[in-house]
Amino acid sequence: MAAMLPEARHVVTSLAALLALGATALAEPSQPLQPLPPQAADVPWPTKQWPTGPLPATVTADRLEPFLAVTAARQAKLGETRAVVIIHHGRLVAERYMPGFSADTRLLSWSMAKSVTQALAGIAVRRGLVDIDKPMGDPRWAAGDPRAAIPWRWWLNMVDGQDYNEIGVYDQTRNDAARMLYGVGRRDVSGFGVGLPLIHPPGSYWNYNSAGVNLIAAALGRVFAPGVTAPVELRARLAAVMHDELFGPLGMSSAQPEFDATGNFVGSALVYATARDWARFGLLYLRDGVWDGKRILPAGWVDFARSKNPADNADIYGAGFWITPASGEGKPYRAIGAKAPRDLFLAQGHEGQVVVIVPSKDLVVVRLGLFDNRVGWPPLGEWIAGIVNMF
Repeated sequence: MAAMLPEARHVVTSLAALLALGATALAEPSQPLQPLPPQAADVPWPTKQWPTGPLPATVTADRLEPFLAVTAARQAKLGETRAVVIIHHGRLVAERYMPGFSADTRLLSWSMAKSVTQALAGIAVRRGLVDIDKPMGDPRWAAGDPRAAIPWRWWLNMVDGQDYNEIGVYDQTRNDAARMLYGVGRRDVSGFGVGLPLIHPPGSYWNYNSAGVNLIAAALGRVFAPGVTAPVELRARLAAVMHDELFGPLGMSSAQPEFDATGNFVGSALVYATARDWARFGLLYLRDGVWDGKRILPAGWVDFARSKNPADNADIYGAGFWITPASGEGKPYRAIGAKAPRDLFLAQGHEGQVVVIVPSKDLVVVRLGLFDNRVGWPPLGEWIAGIVNMF
């Protein structure tokens, strides 16, 4: 077990005080949130197929065409845009695919899987299996380990305080995500996270942590399949829960989660689904976690997802979703929605995977593709803003 670093030795005493501040309502946003629009009574839910509709008067086909035409061929900075789906007022109003891809092509989520993990945690809360202000824990931590006292909420907010390095680390031998998924941690991705020490008091500092999300996924495995340790059985039980509680009700028939050798869901990175099914996932969050009259996610869960985390050093991340700050460009990184409406929030993944949700526009935009992370994000932000600001 990794030794506790000096900066984290006071965690045990500070944790109780911080918890007392945070353990209130499911979501208490510091800024008023844009209301989430309901599904119109005359618009069918897309459980079987997407209802289609016209573009609004503000969006003519010729204005939209340049944003769809990026699918025709690889772009210098935007790379390959393999799928675009646009949902407005619950209807499919535009879609386009790169040659070789189609509406039936399953594409990889990368870190959009973190938003799926957030949804699964919400389902556990709705079922009364989890209290997010109680410690999440892991049986591999010894009694008294400060990491065992960190609540679910802070793991979901990525203010866990662990020593983890991913964003901006382009040397794959030093990138913790690469080491976890393809190196020493590949057979047990949550085991990789178990060994990471604390370098900040939990609840005080935001740092993007894929390993922490895999710890959440493993904890959900213990919640949904208590006592099950055999990998084949655990995988089957978790896949059934994901289908019965999330993918099945939404009609996400293409969704394929991936599991590691221990049987746990790789909740940081690995879900395959079509662009239309990713749009269904976005619509669930646009509709406050309700689908065709049935509450999938508990009341307040979407607001928790799109509310700023409690750390002072970051205003672009909520809980399992990236958000847009109320003002400014964003910290510690520029918000992808900085030039779009401030209520924009999104599931976001490596190489330019996004499910963009804009309540004020009643809009979902899905883009799936491939680009160089070192140059692709700014032009993708411009592309997103260009579409969203038309509606």
